[in-house]
Amino acid sequence: MTVTIVGSQLGDEGKGALVDIWGGEADVVVRYQGGDNAGHTVVEDGNTYELSLVPSGAVRDKVGILGNGCVVNPTTLFAELDTLRDQGLNPDVRIARRAHVILPYHRVLDGIEEEIKSDSDLAAGTTKRGIGPTYEDKAGRRGIRIGDMLDSDVLRERLEYVVPQKRALAEQIYGLDIANSEHADAFDVDALFDTYAAYGERFREESMTVNCGAYLGDRLADGDELLFEGAQGTSIDIDHGIYPYVTSSNPSAGAAAVGSGVGPTVVGRGEVVGIVKAYLSRVGTGPLPTELDATETETELADFIREKGGEFGTVTGRPRRIGWLDMPMLRHAAQVNGFTGIAVNHIDVLAGLDEIKVGHAYDLDGETLTTMPATTERWGDCEPVLNSFEPWPEIDWAAVASEGYDAIPAAARDYLEYVSDEVGAPIYAVGVGPGREETVVLADPFDS
Repeated sequence: MTVTIVGSQLGDEGKGALVDIWGGEADVVVRYQGGDNAGHTVVEDGNTYELSLVPSGAVRDKVGILGNGCVVNPTTLFAELDTLRDQGLNPDVRIARRAHVILPYHRVLDGIEEEIKSDSDLAAGTTKRGIGPTYEDKAGRRGIRIGDMLDSDVLRERLEYVVPQKRALAEQIYGLDIANSEHADAFDVDALFDTYAAYGERFREESMTVNCGAYLGDRLADGDELLFEGAQGTSIDIDHGIYPYVTSSNPSAGAAAVGSGVGPTVVGRGEVVGIVKAYLSRVGTGPLPTELDATETETELADFIREKGGEFGTVTGRPRRIGWLDMPMLRHAAQVNGFTGIAVNHIDVLAGLDEIKVGHAYDLDGETLTTMPATTERWGDCEPVLNSFEPWPEIDWAAVASEGYDAIPAAARDYLEYVSDEVGAPIYAVGVGPGREETVVLADPFDS
């Protein structure tokens, strides 16, 4: 069977911890979209593993797949694999031959374009890792795929076609003096060919590439269990999110099929688990109706939650904006993804507060909305309709993790059950700390 793990908000919900826990039941863990703009932090036996591209299942000695829906920076990938090996792990990672390659010119152009947008309200908070420009080239049919790197003649042909276009864009549109800049090699066909042909050779030597759909189909036919790992979150999905403040791919569950080559009827018969953070966090610009920033008291509360929850980007280190839980956002995610269950993380971060609120609905020009409007401009006009919840005390959360769900304070359980009722899906797990052992597991989706 299959289990798909999806972020239900704006990313940073703690998906990696749940992939790590339930990945123990899986034989293969598959990333189906995104690139090294993702950030997963996995804590095991006191060791912290920060992953941006390698699937989280690598920490559990599972086969990890980067599917055709991913964009792959080989430099990042090999650096991350080497770091994990230095930490005593032996990750087995395979890459779809149909996945697209992030090249140095993508990163240069990404940085330039985001800098230009920073003077307007359209900055998406990109990590400047070349993700968007790579997906643009994929859609424009001028991308380079992992499989192209395995054939030197094809690789050179592709580079000779696209690099002059990119150089012209950088020089004639953005005014970059390529020849006299630090980025000269990023727009040089010979330099790129030498580097990426060598990466292709390493892929061959380590038998890292696969025909993804066929490989996963064979694993399923052999009775193996597959876990699909989404990056980012539903509300920054390019089709279903707060456009244009979105990522360049589809984190929602439907992309698990498209981004891996496993049929939608197979994924649809499996479990889809939405990962929820007990409050809201966001990196980047754009609206955020429940944001805690209206008064000095709210700003202090946001600072407290940010520090306690470690709300700084895994990839960028940037401080995240903080808000109360947004239920219209979660209802939207439940509808888009078809959750069969949810996991709620970070309830420990809210412990000890004087008050806890939830954005239960929106007020938009006098109309009450229970889900997100289709356009971001209208979403920005929404005012939150807040419900108050009884706060819960700071307690020994390690003991709670050991004792189980009934040891969670009653007020926190009321909060959790409210969320479950509103999204129409049972609670499968509750995170009360960053480590694997600090998660209260109520159900194993592989056993359902």
